[in-house]
Amino acid sequence: MSANAFIRRPDEKKGVMLRGHPMAFLVTGKNTRHTSMFDWTIPPQFATGRHVHRVQEETFYLLDGECEWHFGDETIRATPGTFLFIPPGVPHNITNVSEKPARVLMTVSPPGHEHYFEELASLAAQGAPDPKALADLRNRYDTDQLSTLTTRA
Repeated sequence: MSANAFIRRPDEKKGVMLRGHPMAFLVTGKNTRHTSMFDWTIPPQFATGRHVHRVQEETFYLLDGECEWHFGDETIRATPGTFLFIPPGVPHNITNVSEKPARVLMTVSPPGHEHYFEELASLAAQGAPDPKALADLRNRYDTDQLSTLTTRA
């Protein structure tokens, strides 16, 4: 972990492609002890599936598009400028409800979830991931999947 200040310029692309859309890694565990931050482009009609983290907390800030966020027993329709904080233990799901990509700034604390996304992108690049490999990946990265990832038809 670096103890130095860190800057990532717009032309410095680091991250992965998920379902053909970029997830830029803005800051990761390589740079900080406390959080990872991502600029995530969510494909149209994509849903993360309901899941929960035992230790991690997440934030989401919608920059562009329209999403539906389910957290606990609540559901909201998010438009640009909407912010959501998810503490550990709260089931949640993010769905892009539009026909256009949506974009969110996302943080995950503690850092390290970038490795989950790297491994997920690698699995997805080979086609539909093996359910056992996906379950193992989620288990290693503090994610209990309660319903499947989906893309609305």
